[in-house]
Amino acid sequence: MLPKHVAVIMDGNGRWAQKRGLPRAEGHRAGTEAARAVVTRCRELGIGHLTLYTFSRENWSRPAEEVRFLFDLLVRFLKKETKLLLDQDIRLKILGETGDLPFGVRQVVESVAEKTKNCGSMTLNLALNYGGRDEILRACRNLSAKGLPAEAITEEAFAAELYTAGQPDPDLIIRTSGELRLSNYLLFQAAYAEFYFTEVLWPDFTPAELDKALEDFAQRQRRFGKTEAQLEQG
Repeated sequence: MLPKHVAVIMDGNGRWAQKRGLPRAEGHRAGTEAARAVVTRCRELGIGHLTLYTFSRENWSRPAEEVRFLFDLLVRFLKKETKLLLDQDIRLKILGETGDLPFGVRQVVESVAEKTKNCGSMTLNLALNYGGRDEILRACRNLSAKGLPAEAITEEAFAAELYTAGQPDPDLIIRTSGELRLSNYLLFQAAYAEFYFTEVLWPDFTPAELDKALEDFAQRQRRFGKTEAQLEQG
């Protein structure tokens, strides 16, 4: 059993570099290679949706030089991988407030998303300038602006205002580097997700490590709040 939607918190780039006596930038650069390999593996397996936590709202508090490098790396990555996305029929979608991004970054992100919008074999979501609480507040404001009466605000109506509207909720959320928290990631969508935590640092998270996570997921019994007896009854 494969998940329809896998979400990943890509953690440990800095520690990976530190362990090797390298600048943090080298850890981020190695992390992009891991991301490319994981995207390709998910596409090979037929996983329809992959979400990567690329840059959180909280990441703005990092040193300005590191933030600039992260955005430069993202731009280079997207420019280089546009052909791969098109060749593999992968649509790029951004989850987050793109209006706050530097103009040049926003141009590239929006251009690649536009070029790939008709790709249908897989959706690659980049959570960029993203925060789960902000997303929930944004959805509330949108519903309020529409003037919906209280009884019309259902889970479906709320979900339609999220960045992930039209996509299934993540079945599996993976976090690397041994941390055991969500870090403001997909808070509404993660209600019934299975979690997989690994000590492996993100740059070392190979397709083989992804396969381990998927094998573990396949052994889980997903209950969605039901008892075993209820599940047996269908």
